[in-house]
Amino acid sequence: MIAIVSGTVAVRRTDHVVVDCGGVGYRLAVSGETLRHVPAVGKSVVLHSHLVVRDDALALYGFATEEERELFLMLIAVQSVGPKVALAVLSGGPPRDLLAALAAGDTARLQAAPGVGKRTAERIIVELREKVGASATVPPVLTAVRSEDPRALARDGLLGLGYSASEVDELLNSAEGDRPEDLIAHALRTARR
Repeated sequence: MIAIVSGTVAVRRTDHVVVDCGGVGYRLAVSGETLRHVPAVGKSVVLHSHLVVRDDALALYGFATEEERELFLMLIAVQSVGPKVALAVLSGGPPRDLLAALAAGDTARLQAAPGVGKRTAERIIVELREKVGASATVPPVLTAVRSEDPRALARDGLLGLGYSASEVDELLNSAEGDRPEDLIAHALRTARR
């Protein structure tokens, strides 16, 4: 129903973003992988989305690429895998890495995600291995290129310094600057307080 959300980033948190679209803020739950591609508050963003309708809620999920959204849809089609677990699995890395793990039957890669035990990982692989087997061997249409986005580079730098992904996202959420080194310096000053 809602396929794309385009607007200005109003809120950026570790598990969701709020995008201001003409005066209406849409809250989209996102994976850690998508969050890496979401710019700072006040910047423009375009996210592919999927609306999940439940008896008690309408939940909107956002994705940096169509490929990630398609993987999300495949994951939630697996028995006992809900949207929260699907986002956790997608947070483990780029979609092409997940495709390769599914094709190779790598249960350890899936079990690294919070909420995914051995049985769930095996079920995901059994149900999705054939579906992704062909696409994992053919280069994807959407290829990831090393980002020159200062925020993404700063994030990589802070991760390299040993901060966890959630700590890095929190530190960079309020960081100011146009260059990666400025963002890192601001984040490190904030971390020392």
